[in-house]
Amino acid sequence: MKIGILSQDANLYSTRRLHEACQQRGHEAVIINALRCYMNINSVQPSIHFKGTDLIGFDAIIPRIGSDITFYGCAVLRQFEMMDVFAVNQSIAISRSRDKLRSLQLLSREGVGMPVTGFASKPDDVLDLIKMVGGTPLVIKLLEGTQGIGVVLAETQKAAESVIEAFLGLKAHIMVQEYIEEAGGADIRCFVIGGKVIASMKRQAAEGEFRSNLHRGGSASLIRITPEERKTAIAAAKAMGLSVAGVDLLRSKRGPLIMEVNSSPGLEGIEAATGKDIAGMIIDYIEKNAGKSRRNLQNQ
Repeated sequence: MKIGILSQDANLYSTRRLHEACQQRGHEAVIINALRCYMNINSVQPSIHFKGTDLIGFDAIIPRIGSDITFYGCAVLRQFEMMDVFAVNQSIAISRSRDKLRSLQLLSREGVGMPVTGFASKPDDVLDLIKMVGGTPLVIKLLEGTQGIGVVLAETQKAAESVIEAFLGLKAHIMVQEYIEEAGGADIRCFVIGGKVIASMKRQAAEGEFRSNLHRGGSASLIRITPEERKTAIAAAKAMGLSVAGVDLLRSKRGPLIMEVNSSPGLEGIEAATGKDIAGMIIDYIEKNAGKSRRNLQNQ
């Protein structure tokens, strides 16, 4: 098969591993920078061009779209879908997962466990917003933040009021969430492929830090998840419509709570922690599914 990898950087670990996994299985792998693509949108023969060349003959596309290029990256992916190319994750599913507020609303609709969350634009009563999520300590998140950036733990009422008012004063979109103290600065990343959790790891925040992101100095280790955690992770990926997803959850007194569903989960940490060939499993999924009907886009 001819498989395209939508990625801005061929040297990234995840991109390199996917490229290697394709070649190891005898497939042709092409790394495509979505920002360098341009499209011919028509009703007869839609096409995508790159440096004057028509990108044709692809059997599947693996989207590794960075959060900073979600809009254009999804537009390019959508064009491939219009050309009847199998997408590991479809553009509509990626758009859902990248919108933190929408993703939480979808999880809520499906009854998936998550922290109590408040959202407001210009609340007349900040105190009521804080009370709504159970008071302090609480977590304040920028909707556009990634890798732990724009996430603040407010431990007191005054701190919470000040941070919320500061963010809103800057016209930033924020969420206010209850702080799950019993999680102890740790979360669990479940890697889902094709409706199955194929690997999981525990991410522990560095000393003095509450954010467990590996980019913020957190550590990763192998962990055995419970049947309830497995079921919750699968339900979360399904709610987004993602075939490949990194589902982050917390262990709480009331069961697993979803923090985020990532449509382009990194492979380095999970492969190192588990010793599994995650990249190869993604290619295996493509081999089993790329030949099936590809006309499965939803009009949303």
